[in-house]
This record gives sequence, structure tokens and C-alpha cells, in this order.
Amino acid sequence: MDWLHHIFQKSPEVALFLSLAVGYFIGQINFGKFQLGGVGGSLLAAVVISQVGVTVDNGVKAVMFAVFIYAVGYDSGPGFFNSLNRKTLREIAMAVFLAVSALVTVLICAKLFHLNKGLAAGLAGGALTQSAIIGTAGDAIARLGLSAEETKTLQSDVAIAYAVTYVFGSLGAIIVCVNLLPKFMGRGLREAALDAEAALAGGAPARGPNELSALPELVGRAFRVEQAAGRKVAEIEISQKDMVTIERIHRNGAAVEPSADAVLSRGDVVLVVGRREGMVGVAPLIGPEVADTTDVVLVMQTRQAVFTRKGLNHTTIAHVRETVDRDMRHGVFLESISRVGQPVPLLPQTQLEHGDVLTFYGSAKDTKRAVAATGYELPYSIKTDFIYMGVGLVLGLLIGLIVVNIGGVPLTLGSGGGCLLTGLLFGWMRGKHPMYGVMPPAASQLLKDFGLAAFVAVVGLNSGLQAVVTVKQSGMTIFLVGVVVTMVPLLLTMLFGRYVLGYNNAAILAGALSGSRSANPAFGGVLDKAESAVPTVPFAITYAIANVLLTLLGPLVVGLA
Repeated sequence: MDWLHHIFQKSPEVALFLSLAVGYFIGQINFGKFQLGGVGGSLLAAVVISQVGVTVDNGVKAVMFAVFIYAVGYDSGPGFFNSLNRKTLREIAMAVFLAVSALVTVLICAKLFHLNKGLAAGLAGGALTQSAIIGTAGDAIARLGLSAEETKTLQSDVAIAYAVTYVFGSLGAIIVCVNLLPKFMGRGLREAALDAEAALAGGAPARGPNELSALPELVGRAFRVEQAAGRKVAEIEISQKDMVTIERIHRNGAAVEPSADAVLSRGDVVLVVGRREGMVGVAPLIGPEVADTTDVVLVMQTRQAVFTRKGLNHTTIAHVRETVDRDMRHGVFLESISRVGQPVPLLPQTQLEHGDVLTFYGSAKDTKRAVAATGYELPYSIKTDFIYMGVGLVLGLLIGLIVVNIGGVPLTLGSGGGCLLTGLLFGWMRGKHPMYGVMPPAASQLLKDFGLAAFVAVVGLNSGLQAVVTVKQSGMTIFLVGVVVTMVPLLLTMLFGRYVLGYNNAAILAGALSGSRSANPAFGGVLDKAESAVPTVPFAITYAIANVLLTLLGPLVVGLA
């Protein structure tokens, strides 16, 4: 092993990337229905590799965690602030209750079993499967004013306790949300989801990731004119309340301009584009549908606009439709609306607000005209705004330097909590002003995945030797305490949700509970059993809040344990 030690000493980054490669390979192995995951696998691989002898500069660890936690806040910001309203008080209360009960459980266990600050924080991170706690707790420990040796030992203990308790942390959440909760509610998740879908039949069904409707809202179809011969284009469109438009007319081998006054002739082939319900109504008025659409092909596009039109703020979609001239809105269909990153239902009574992002569907010239009338175009970009990101990280790191002493206990958000806070704020501001602060989803996901995995790998490489010794001394004790910290908050929150908050549907309660624990594997199990997207809505709300609250447990446990 001397040759390997020599390589790692000359180039410690080799050990880092080796830990990531091996860790993610281990993480995708199935143990029954359980996977360790890339982060847990990277930590385990790093601990093993560290036995050869390797040290990675702590500056790498600090940078990786800062970009990870900022990206988490940036993505959660719109949903987090959007969730803080009266309609979601029940979900907010549930997420807060689980976080508080988890904190109390960790502190009691730390007191009873004489765990130091590092082990207590790692216990919280692993048993609650909140990997970010490793960073926020480690940062808080570094600011306690301890000696370098004591600081390193406590930070190593964080990683050790996390590794020992993480596996059951994931498994326990699955057991409670997927197995125990339905038995407690007396209703299977699939049956409960069907009940919820029936209750929501009046609204649009929620869809899970990568799910598309088999009956799309906007469609295009080609017809041969028979019944509509002699009728004007505008007459046919108005008969369907402008839910469809005639975009192409092909007559005797030549194209005819589909102007409002154009008269259709028998044998013409017309391309009709519009909403599906309008298409159903217009089909019998024109003639038979044709399969060969070569002569009337048309490329459509979507274009996004930020709504800023003066005089129309806080007005309904129906009022805007009545206000805007027919020629201006002809051939343009409103496909979707998002507000601060969240979808808004397309209903006549829905009020538009300045800053909303409207997605238009139509031909290039029609959507361009609609964008100009709405406000300004939101250009598609795959480039990250590093000015915006850099300012957010700088402010977050500066906030992390602030230490407040309460009763002689130093409390600080640390760099992790500070970057999380500014990430939330900057993500929310990006939602309000979408022209600034671009961070494409793929870029954000890379920062989160690579940042966290690299951070955890550095922790494992730097503390692995000490980890083995500590596990031999108290590994089983920490594991059993981890079981308690995993199960008690989940069970208490399940009871709180049922009897205090009044959740009476098992599928909805399971979604809210898994989100309150930020437990993605458990949520996946819930979706699998429910065979429905019903649990997605409560999960999204509680998950956004839990990501913030559980991450902040790191410095709280360090300060209070």
C-alpha cells in the first residue's frame, strides 16, 4: 500500500475522485428495496480509502459545502416563501413539529448516553438522513474556539455518527410512511389516493415527474373542407369562442393566406390549431380529418414572457381576454403561468400579477406579438449568472461569521446556514425578477450532487482513521440511539398530523410526513404504493420547509448538546 499512499500524498485529489467513483457505484447497489445512495456510499468509500493515509485541504471541504447549500436554498426559495401562507398552515405546522421533536429527541439521547457535540450532531444528520447537517454542524464546531485537535476530533465524530445511523435513518422512514402509516389509518395508500382523486375530480389532476397527459390540451389537426365550404375563417373561429385558429389553407396545390376574411372552398385542406375542447366542436363544422398533412405542415413554438403590462396588474384572465383586441390575441394560446417558480392554474378567474411568467404557444410571429404586448421576453439560457451567485455566496459566508451568545452558549448559522439563508432569498428574488440570477436546473443539480458528495468524501478522507477506532468503541450504542432518533419524531408527527392537524387521508398524510422528514426514499415508496401523484402536493410544501429547518439543526445541536 506504500505506492498508493505515495500517490495520495502527491495528489490527494485522486483520493477524492476515487471516493466519488467507488461511492456512487456502491450507492446504486440494491439491498432488497434499500439503496445506500451516492452520498452515503461516498462517505463509506472515503473512510476505507483513508486507511491508506491521505489528507485533503479543508478549504476544498468549505467550498464544496458552500456551493451545495446555496444551490439547495436557491431551488427551495420560491417554494419555501410561497408556502408561507394561510392555505398551507397545516403543512407548515407539520414540518415545524417534526423538526422540533427531532431536536428534542436528539438532545435527550445525547444527555442520557453522554454523547459529545460531534456525535450528537452526526446522530441528527444520519438518523434524520439530512446530510447537510454534517456541514452546518462541522462549521459550528469550528467556531467554538476549541483547539485544533479537539475541533478535528469532534468533526470526525460528526461523520462517524452519521455513517453509523444513516442506513436505518432511510429504512426507518420507509417503514413508517409506507408500512405503519396505512395500517394506523386503516386505509391502503392506493385506496386513499383514489379517494383523494375522486374528491378533486373538479380540478386538474396532479401529475408526477415525467408524466404527460394522453390527451394534450393544445393540439393540431388537418381537415378537408366539405361542410364549411363558403364560410369565412373568422366565422368558424368565433363559433368556437376563439379556442381554435386556422393556421394553414392549401388549395389546388398552392397555399392560401388564412386571413379572417378568407373564404373556404370545397376540397381545401386546412390546418387547425387550438384547445382540444374547441377542436372537438369544430371538426363536424369543417369536414373529415385527413392523415396526409404534408401540404399544411407548420412549426409551432413556445415563448415565455414576464407580465408587466401597465393597467392590467391584479386583473383576471377573463378580463384580460375581454380587454385585448381579437387581432392581437389571434393564434396565441396561453399554455401555462408560473408565479415565483410555482404553477398557477389557468382559470378565467385567476388574477395575473406583475412578475408572472406566461408561456405562450403559437407560430413564431404570433408568439412574438403576444410577448411584446405582455411585457418583455424571458430568454432561454443555459448559462449560470455567476455575478448573482457570487454575491449570494459572499453575503452568506459573511452572515455565517456572526456569532450570538445566548446564556453563554455561542449560536451561529455558520457558513452553511448563512449560504442556505441567502440561497433561499436569492432564489425567491429570482422567481420575482426572472431576468436576473439564471441558474439552469441542470447546473443547480450538479452543484448539489457534486458539492455534497465531494464535501462528504473530504470529511471521510480526513477523519476515516479516527472513525474506525470510535466505531469499535461505541458503534452499536450509536446505532441503537439512531433507531430511536429516527422513529420517535416520525411516530409523534404522524399522531400530531392525524389527531391535531386533522389529516384523514392516508395518501396525503404519507406525502406530508415524508416531506417533513425530507425523506426522498420514503416518498418514492409512497408514490409506488399509491400509484398516484396525490401525495406530491403536501410533500412539496413540507419538503421545502423541512430542507431548511432540518439543516439548521446542525448548529442548534452543537450549541445546545
